[in-house]
Amino acid sequence: MKKLPLMFLALSLTCVFATAQKTSTSSGTVASNGSVSRKARKPIFRATADQIKQAQAILKQRNLYTGDQTGKLDTPTRTGLKKYQEAEGLKVTGTLNKVTLEKMSIELTANQKSM
Repeated sequence: MKKLPLMFLALSLTCVFATAQKTSTSSGTVASNGSVSRKARKPIFRATADQIKQAQAILKQRNLYTGDQTGKLDTPTRTGLKKYQEAEGLKVTGTLNKVTLEKMSIELTANQKSM
């Protein structure tokens, strides 16, 4: 009779730990041996400072940006990019992604071309 509550407690704890392990590995894939493998992320596309300066010059010519050509993707530059992307029918992101650079006829680096 004393063993019954003890067995119930052990079974409950086993279920709790098994559930906790499943939820803690939700960001990866659980292999058959219990290890968690993470999915490889794609490299992040980043514009160079020179590309940002060129984009700022283009935005300035189209009266979408009034700041200096700093080569930094600051808030006014992002605002101008959003206006440009909207006017050109591109996805409005406010970033200098590959599509936006190509639309602006700004040359991509070799690394960017492979992305």
